[in-house]
Amino acid sequence: MSQAVTSGMVLAAGLGTRMRPLTLTTPKPLIKVAGRTMADRCLDRLIEAGVDTCVLNTSYLGDQIQDHFKHRSDLNILFSPEDEPLETGGGVTKALPHLSGDAFYVLNGDAVLVNGTQPALTNLHNHWNPDEMDALLLLHPRETAIGFDGTGDFFLDDQGRPTFRGNAESAPYVFTGVQILAKQAFAHKTVTKWSLRDIYMDAITNGRIKAVIHEGDWLHVGTPDGLTLAEEYFAKNS
Repeated sequence: MSQAVTSGMVLAAGLGTRMRPLTLTTPKPLIKVAGRTMADRCLDRLIEAGVDTCVLNTSYLGDQIQDHFKHRSDLNILFSPEDEPLETGGGVTKALPHLSGDAFYVLNGDAVLVNGTQPALTNLHNHWNPDEMDALLLLHPRETAIGFDGTGDFFLDDQGRPTFRGNAESAPYVFTGVQILAKQAFAHKTVTKWSLRDIYMDAITNGRIKAVIHEGDWLHVGTPDGLTLAEEYFAKNS
């Protein structure tokens, strides 16, 4: 097994426009699903994986996020404020000084990851090989993703190497937003607006990316309709 990954980041700086009107007064990561905020659920997963420090980037209604996590003490929580959202790549780059180790987890703060037979992040880490990877993505079958109505993000070969959907009409796997990234992948990146997609594209070109299929359920809570589906899911499975 590779060296333990003990730091992580939850992306929490987005505007949440598709979740309006709920996000007019509440940042999307603090919207509750079955009584618990999506950001807290992300931290729960990180703790299961042995993470002791987590960074949340904040921008839109960021004071609410910081106030909320003043009351959580089961891991070290740090904040990376952004005057305006830096997108995923710029946000992670700005937070790098707070992320220890050679690799770290990153999770989207607007989805719910339900474990399968083992904790999802533990399963992801079991496949992490820093000698061969700059990125390891957690994918979910598009057909069984709850609340997701898109065309899919990736194809996956029998060696676990993902490729983007490109011009194909659809792809069988959707990216959950859960990943392990190597710090070295950010060596020449800047604190400006850019997407982590650039990291994946570089890693695909260099043959330094793999993906794992999530064994549990994944709920995409990007719209009020998605939130309704998530509440129904937990009502049936509680």
